[in-house]
Amino acid sequence: MEDLRIGVVGLGLRLSLGLAAHRPGRGSVVAAICDADPAALKAAAGRFEAADDRAGADGVFLTEDHRDLLERDDLDAVLVVTPDDTHERLAVDCLRAGKAVYLEKPMHITVEGCDTILRTARETGTRLYVGHNMRHMSVVRLMRDLIRDDVIGEPKTVWVRHFISYGADYYFKDWHAERARTTGLLLQKAAHDLDVIHWLAGGYTTRVNAMGDLMVHGDLPRRAPGTPRPEGWLREFDWPPTARRDLNHVVDVEDVSVMNMLLDNGVIAAYQQCHFTPDYDRNYTVIGTKGRLESFDDEIKVWNSGPGGRREPDITYRAPKTTGSHGGSDEKIIDEFCGFVRRGGATDTSPIAARMSVAAGYMATMSLRDGGLPYDIPRLDPELVAYFDRGQVEA
Repeated sequence: MEDLRIGVVGLGLRLSLGLAAHRPGRGSVVAAICDADPAALKAAAGRFEAADDRAGADGVFLTEDHRDLLERDDLDAVLVVTPDDTHERLAVDCLRAGKAVYLEKPMHITVEGCDTILRTARETGTRLYVGHNMRHMSVVRLMRDLIRDDVIGEPKTVWVRHFISYGADYYFKDWHAERARTTGLLLQKAAHDLDVIHWLAGGYTTRVNAMGDLMVHGDLPRRAPGTPRPEGWLREFDWPPTARRDLNHVVDVEDVSVMNMLLDNGVIAAYQQCHFTPDYDRNYTVIGTKGRLESFDDEIKVWNSGPGGRREPDITYRAPKTTGSHGGSDEKIIDEFCGFVRRGGATDTSPIAARMSVAAGYMATMSLRDGGLPYDIPRLDPELVAYFDRGQVEA
């Protein structure tokens, strides 16, 4: 089987995904990379060994303009792993150029942007894949399997708590801190969790309300515009949160938020996010008609007998150990993407599901900034939904 030839646009925090896609002789090679920062291009080039002699004497093809990459006839697909606010423009350009697209989550920072990408994919007939890698994490798949096996009965409510100890370092020292670039962290950071809630519950959010605030990081010292990020960024972390310095010159997203969701199948869900906790943890609870499951790192504890007072779980399941970036999910998601590019068909990740997670986060952010008033999720054209449900083929 000949390797797929892949281009990568964006060489920042998700460079790990491009590296996962570069496996000469094993299905895919990165043959071209693009970043607007020439220093990032130079630094990344050496990490991609030459795929073959078509790459040129200097190895992988390098460009600062994604349009140069799209003009290449020797590329089968493009990974778009750039900042969120660029996703609509880049995805539309790639789709119109006939390049299969991997689009990193979140799909975009607005519902309208997501819908434009979906419509363009259908109009051009070009394959679109959105990388919600948590669907490939072993602990999430174990929860999904236990629910499908009726271990806790029919899900009725889902609760998620997300503690983010390094929140200021990852999300308040660069573009993530700006509403204009992300809408807010209830969309940008929560998109994965909202997608998992939908996956586990078997439905999509129809109405949300939310509360939140910029409680801790709003008054901390910021860098002047154009000033580089501090030395040791993402390697050295400040504590306590009030001691943090060198934040992005614009900080106008919330550092704590809670949202409630009503799903189309009647499930009620809740999500909570905090960026000034001393620990990092993500905890899922799903309560069904026969019991409850709860995640603890790589363990899933289940209570499904009783009633009774506080007690040990009836059974504890352990998710398989994994290796690799993002809990091994990057490698698995690249496998699925490459298979989709070659053969099409249904995938565990879904552009419609990706749009619905953005829509839930976006409308929750609107509610949060409107005193917690409920907001309804804009509906999608049923024919567009059907197109993607069929594996991106017309009826």
